[in-house]
Amino acid sequence: MSVAAIDPKHNVQTVRQNFYDKISKQDMAPLWEVLRNVVTKEPKSKASPKVWKYDEIKKSILEAGELITPEEAERRVLVLENPSLRGQSRVTNTLFAGVQLIMPGEVADAHKHVSSAIRFVLDGEGAYTAVEGEKANMSRGDFILTPNWAPHDHGNPGKEPVLWLDVLDMPTINHFETSFMEHYDEKAQNTNRQDGDSLDRYGSGVLPDGQIVETYAKRSPVINYTYARTRPIAERLMKAGDIDPRHGARVRYSNPVNGGHVMATMGAYLAMFPKGFKGEDYRSTEGMIFVCVEGHGSTKVEDKVLEWGPNDVFVIPPWKRYAHTCPEETVLFSISDRPMQEALGIWREGK
Repeated sequence: MSVAAIDPKHNVQTVRQNFYDKISKQDMAPLWEVLRNVVTKEPKSKASPKVWKYDEIKKSILEAGELITPEEAERRVLVLENPSLRGQSRVTNTLFAGVQLIMPGEVADAHKHVSSAIRFVLDGEGAYTAVEGEKANMSRGDFILTPNWAPHDHGNPGKEPVLWLDVLDMPTINHFETSFMEHYDEKAQNTNRQDGDSLDRYGSGVLPDGQIVETYAKRSPVINYTYARTRPIAERLMKAGDIDPRHGARVRYSNPVNGGHVMATMGAYLAMFPKGFKGEDYRSTEGMIFVCVEGHGSTKVEDKVLEWGPNDVFVIPPWKRYAHTCPEETVLFSISDRPMQEALGIWREGK
């Protein structure tokens, strides 16, 4: 008597497996075998919560400054790799993050690429970022944009090292396989607009007359949102009692032309928290990158607690429940992929 006749269930499994093996050779697969993993009941992020201590970052990148020149590296950056996504050059599934160093007297050559970038200045004075002909001086807490395909270079005519956080949408660009990059013959672009020009021109309650809305529909024309200008606004909110129980007294960096996010792929916030703040639980589908600008605190992410202080960087993966605790007055900068999720109609939030 055959095995199939003795064990019908075994026969079905064998026949199905033979079928799967056959269609596999034809580059096909049965959806019903994997459906529960590709259409989940709720988000299941592959990323992990993580905090990078600034003291460790600074020590390592200053060591890198002695090992490799900006010409060799093109951009002297230490990638902040999510521990669950090692080797993929990403801090969340959609965003890249790294800390960049430019030493006194150095220039990081001009180039442009499809990936949009932000710079959040962590430490040092005297450097600049030139974007689309505007030379923006870099001070701690400044939020500098480098839009898609915008020419940009960095320089440090000052006397001390300058470090900043880079966040780019490179993983998203590479997901769509749409990455392009070009270099320039000149090390630095010609800058015919000085520091603060775009902020004065577009962020002062008036706009140049013309087709401004169409030109800047998908990204802000402002190059540098200075900390000196943004922090007092968050402070004013806090003093007025406009404090969200989850996010503190938070302001959103916006495109002054249409009130939208600063970029089509990345949105950013600055939040101030009063002494003794204990946040309510919150979660959303965006992957969040935070920088502690002032103060100290902790963030509970599900069952893990992240302790952080000035210039520490931490990440919260999508749909992970978190809450901030701030024993002293604290300021947090954050950036996420919320704009692209909103554009696709897939962003959600919850407790």
